[in-house]
Amino acid sequence: MDQEPEQEQEKQEQEQKQEQEQGTTEEAPVQKKREEDNQEESERPKKISPYLTTVPTAVTKFGNFRKTNTPLPSHNKELLDEKKEVLLEGSFGLGTLVFPALQRFNNIDVFLTFYCVVVLAQGFVFGLVDLSTGYFEKEFYMSNPEKAALAFTYDLTSLLTAIFVAHYGSRYNRSKWVAAAAFLVGLGSALCAVPFMKYEIITQIEEGEELCIDEEHRTVPNCVENLVTHRSETLYFFILGQCLQGLAGMPLYILGLTFLYDHSATYSAGIYLGIAEAIQILGYGLGFIVGSPNIKPPKNQALNRLIALASLLQQINWWASFLSATVLAWVTFFPLLCFPSNLPGANKIRRRKEKESPTFDKNLKYKKFGPHLKDLLHALQCLLKSPLFMYHTMCRATESLAYIGAAEFLPKYLENQFLLTPSLATLLTGVILIPGGAIGSLLGGLIVSKLRMSCKAQMKFVMVTSIISLLLFLLIIFVECDTVKFAGISENYDGSGRLGNLEAPCNKHCACTSSDYASVCGRDEVEYFSPCFAGCISFKKFNIEKTYYNCSCIKKGLANADSDGDIIDATPGKCNTKCNTLPLFFAFCFSSIVFSSSAFTPITLIILRILPNNLKALGVGVTYTVKRLLGSIPGPLLFRLTARSSCIYWDVSKCGSKGRCWIYSKKKMAFILLGLCSICKLATTFLVFYALQKYDRLVHDSSENPAPPEKKAKKKKRKEEKRNF
Repeated sequence: MDQEPEQEQEKQEQEQKQEQEQGTTEEAPVQKKREEDNQEESERPKKISPYLTTVPTAVTKFGNFRKTNTPLPSHNKELLDEKKEVLLEGSFGLGTLVFPALQRFNNIDVFLTFYCVVVLAQGFVFGLVDLSTGYFEKEFYMSNPEKAALAFTYDLTSLLTAIFVAHYGSRYNRSKWVAAAAFLVGLGSALCAVPFMKYEIITQIEEGEELCIDEEHRTVPNCVENLVTHRSETLYFFILGQCLQGLAGMPLYILGLTFLYDHSATYSAGIYLGIAEAIQILGYGLGFIVGSPNIKPPKNQALNRLIALASLLQQINWWASFLSATVLAWVTFFPLLCFPSNLPGANKIRRRKEKESPTFDKNLKYKKFGPHLKDLLHALQCLLKSPLFMYHTMCRATESLAYIGAAEFLPKYLENQFLLTPSLATLLTGVILIPGGAIGSLLGGLIVSKLRMSCKAQMKFVMVTSIISLLLFLLIIFVECDTVKFAGISENYDGSGRLGNLEAPCNKHCACTSSDYASVCGRDEVEYFSPCFAGCISFKKFNIEKTYYNCSCIKKGLANADSDGDIIDATPGKCNTKCNTLPLFFAFCFSSIVFSSSAFTPITLIILRILPNNLKALGVGVTYTVKRLLGSIPGPLLFRLTARSSCIYWDVSKCGSKGRCWIYSKKKMAFILLGLCSICKLATTFLVFYALQKYDRLVHDSSENPAPPEKKAKKKKRKEEKRNF
């Protein structure tokens, strides 16, 4: 009886061994098939889709394998994910229409080229619009609301659309948005060209000498005739064109910027962003150079036919310049439309960035937001609560405010401190600001990229450049010239007049007006506002140079006679103060602008690096909104109002309207210019310093606990179970 169960156990063991041997013999050919299939897949060309080769073999293998729930190895999952991500990367074309011969252009470098062309076109339009707006203010007798509408339409439009474009546009193909922006840039420029093509805006003026003429023989100006007939239509076209430019600017500078960052490596993104920033500034300078010859209206120096031809040529130059910007922008429309949402290699760059040390704010790292308005408000609330983000956003606004202050004050400062003409002062301002800003933006991005700076290193770079810029700017106060003697301003009329009043007994009978500023230098080395205020009765013209005679207010000085033997009392222009410090001022100011603008690109890079991928576009949109609210909108108003306090003599037109300030107090202007710009640079330095102090706590805490909240909760449960056990 005891032997029978033992024999039964031996039989069962033999049957189990036979089943195992049969299983191994059945699995052997399956493994061979696996190896053969893997060899065939490796030998096949890569152009064939992986799904066409793996799906049939997977179906055949499925019947041979036993039904098991064993998961795939982790490295196989990563390979499948990579293949899926490669398939998500698009090709160069319009939808299903793909151009195989043009796939070589499907990269970030070609996109940057077309992007820079659009940015150049819009900067070109900005330069032309600023010049034409200045011309309208002088010739159209505009009211203050009309001036504000022309000056701030672009900023207000971009302010209202920045956040919505950033939130909703980032969820779709960003290159298509940039293409739409290129179309709007061209359309807005074309609208600005329409008034010059349709109406007569440039009118000739009669050249008259502001000489001392008795009030009885003077003609009373008719102010109604000076108004342009199509003034309102011209303003409407320009305001509408500026609205379109504002709509185009936000996809261009928000979505285009993030597209460049996402498709470039972490330490080469600064080069791309620096090039884009520099091209925009150079575009503005190009528009300023092309449009500046059109500012001076033709004077009545020749026959009427030549006058009409000169005014016609100036109108043609205006609308041809605007239309050239339109063509430049529209050339890039179709190429930008062909770029996919993900360029080849984008996912590989993204995975590399994910493997790098985390730089995100811990309060924003695992936030997820939907496309609805409620999600937008929640995302904005999270961004506004992030001190690291808000400090750098404020830095962008203060840097913009300092640049605007330099652009507003430098022409007036050069004109009064170094006794330059308004046109020459404006030209030198452009030479200082435009190349200095472009060089600084490019160098800032290049330096932080080549040195592979981390976020903290970039913050320190911004602080150092801001301090150097501030020190160079403060040196400007020591560069000055001797104060010139100006009749009625800093010098009375040889004891017969009083300071602050250009009229004196010697020119009271001339009935002079201050609408035309044409300074002359008398032989007594005193500067006069115009030949009329000097009491000059006649003039002569030798070799295009004018000389004035019989000036009742000029009684002293060295008497020089011309070829006819007449004594020359005054010559046009400012008196020579023998000041040679202008090159030194130029060197200090240019260097300060270069160091100041070199912080633009690093600040933008820091903002992009401290935000997660789903908040990058919205963060840039909030940055532009704050920049408009605190920089470009209140900045010009603030600087113009403060400049008014240093004005000594205002322009009062023949019709009695108050215009621009002709003469400023040099000391007040120097302190206002240096004070406001220094406050902006100090604000940037302290904001970055506070951000640097909070960086370690906000970022390093998150890097120490890189696991998401769900994994953290599981780890806590495991620890509690171990303790309870």
